[in-house]
Amino acid sequence: MKIESIGVRVFTHTVKTMRDIDGHTHPGPARQTRSALLTITADDGTEGHVVGSAELLRPHLLDGFIRPTLIGQDPFLREKLWLELTHWQRGSTGQLTDRTVALVELALWDLAGRALGQPVWKLIGGYRDKVAAYGSTMCGDEIPGGLATPEDYGRFGEQLIAKGYKAIKLHTWMPPVSFAPSVAMDIKACAAVREAVGPDVPLMLDANHWYSRTEALELGRALQKLNYYWFEEPMEESSMSSYAWLARELEIPVIGPESAAGRGHVRGEWIKADACDILRTGVHDVGGITPALKNCHLAESFNMDCEIHGGGAGNLTLAACISNGRWYERGLLHPHFDYDEVPEYLHSLSDPMDEEGFVHLSAKPGIGEDVNLDWVTEHTVSQH
Repeated sequence: MKIESIGVRVFTHTVKTMRDIDGHTHPGPARQTRSALLTITADDGTEGHVVGSAELLRPHLLDGFIRPTLIGQDPFLREKLWLELTHWQRGSTGQLTDRTVALVELALWDLAGRALGQPVWKLIGGYRDKVAAYGSTMCGDEIPGGLATPEDYGRFGEQLIAKGYKAIKLHTWMPPVSFAPSVAMDIKACAAVREAVGPDVPLMLDANHWYSRTEALELGRALQKLNYYWFEEPMEESSMSSYAWLARELEIPVIGPESAAGRGHVRGEWIKADACDILRTGVHDVGGITPALKNCHLAESFNMDCEIHGGGAGNLTLAACISNGRWYERGLLHPHFDYDEVPEYLHSLSDPMDEEGFVHLSAKPGIGEDVNLDWVTEHTVSQH
């Protein structure tokens, strides 16, 4: 089997979210946006698909890097193809990002699953067929009845637990919210959720890397008193030494890195430096399932948990294949946003959750993203 063609269809669809000037997602009025379907086709007609941002799959990326690397190659040689793509990054002046490489790698996995008639999580060697979900909130806002006050967070926490979520992770207020960032407000929101859901529900905080060491320490100590499960990204992750210092100062587990560049190499350095108590990886953060799985096994060799950052079919697949990670991150969630509404371009959700808070893995061949190819074709606005 050889890769015969690689194509992208850019299509329009409806979303009910918006991004603020700092890039954080919030609920918004229905609007049209563009996404892209990447399709890798083998010479026997087998296809692998993945949906991603149209910006990550622009024509010059396909012509300059992806097609020259993949066309004519065996699609099952994912390790080889992944390494060759990442070698291109050094000379791509930042154009070929790990997020683009991740989409290519996911499409290769999808092709393999379809070719063999198996879900990818079983091909890798599944550990479980369902994963406990935590509800991951959107960042705070100033929307009435949204996530504008600590009391809003408390009420929403109650709703999430009633819906079945096993745990909750807060993203609190960030600029351009008028009073953000604020350690005092973060503590109030975390306390409100703890009071609302009781002492036994695991709670986490992602503080979004805006704080200094002293601010992060103050916030971390407050979380310890509230019996939070982990503390995530309170400072700029480029300063690994700051995280090693924080982990020494706190009893609450510090998790990371999430956004630091360097894939598995930087994660190895964080473990060596005792900069985290729980390792963090995600399919889109490090360039695909293959490198993310390496990160999980790296953590395992140090008796560390590795928790998966972000949702979607790829991250759910990864979470189903490891024993040293407890959670699937489901979200982003908000009182004014219906996460369970199926996107127009899918036949069904990639991460359906049952009443007990478990997300179940798909038994269908491939990565588990049930794309409505006819709908995509009908709404395609360009191809390359």
